[in-house]
Formats: sequence, C-alpha cells, structure tokens
Amino acid sequence: MFTWQCTTFDELSNQALYAVLKARQLVFVVEQNCPFLDADDVDQRCQHLLGWKVQFPGNALAAYARLVPPNVKYREPSIGRVITLPEFRMLGLGKELMRRAVGTMDDLYPGLAIRIGAQQYLERFYSAFGFLTVSPTYIEDGIPHVEMVRQSGRRAD
Repeated sequence: MFTWQCTTFDELSNQALYAVLKARQLVFVVEQNCPFLDADDVDQRCQHLLGWKVQFPGNALAAYARLVPPNVKYREPSIGRVITLPEFRMLGLGKELMRRAVGTMDDLYPGLAIRIGAQQYLERFYSAFGFLTVSPTYIEDGIPHVEMVRQSGRRAD
C-alpha cells in the first residue's frame, strides 16, 4: 500500500527531507552517473509530492516530484526531479506520480500551462500526460533533454 503527501519545503520533516535528498542523489547522481549540484536553492519555493510505501517499522520513500511555481525555473509552473526509486519500479508508480503531479499543478495554478525539461528518452511517457515537445534536443548535465509543455485542461491519454 502507498500513501501520498504534498507539502511545502518548510513542512517537510527532517526524515522526509533526508529521504528526498538521498533519493535524488541515488537516481540522478549515482544511477545516472551525472555529478551535478542538486541543491539548487529552488526547493525552498516548491511543493514536494512524495509517495510512501507503507511498511513497518517505518514508511519508505517510493516516488517523488518537485512542483515548481511559475517564474522560478520557467515562466510557467513546472514539474521536476521526477523519481521512482529502483526497488519500486514497474509497479505503475511513475504514472500515478505524474497523474497526481499534473492534477496538483492544475489545482495550484488553474489555467496555466505546465513546462518540463524532460530527459529525451522519456518523451513518450510524458506525452501520455498531454505534454508536447516544444524544443530541439539539448544536453543538460551530459544527458539529452527536451522541453515539453502541457496546456491547461489538456487530458492525458
């Protein structure tokens, strides 16, 4: 069973913040072999969507996304740092995470498009949520990316 939490940076517990930072380092730095400064001074202005695997003795972070307000990364609000932890992949959590992230952004910023900087190999995944590619491929931290935009009210396939 999984439970979901969406919270501001200031409302994150120390344990939750540690789990998020550990997960982001594991996936983006270690797994993708991409040394970069993850602590970019954006987190403090964002909502954080966390998916927890309910277990004893303590819950485990299974999925995470950062929900960025408009005029921080892009003119539009954006979703970033999208992660499903390795031990929880192939369970549909990535789809559930994005469904919840898009829904939360639509609630927080009604009528606004959402822009993402997506790793290019995930273009098809994000297009299922109504995102359209709007840029040529560019390299960020050694990985091919594209910008994608989802217009407000666009239904996912």
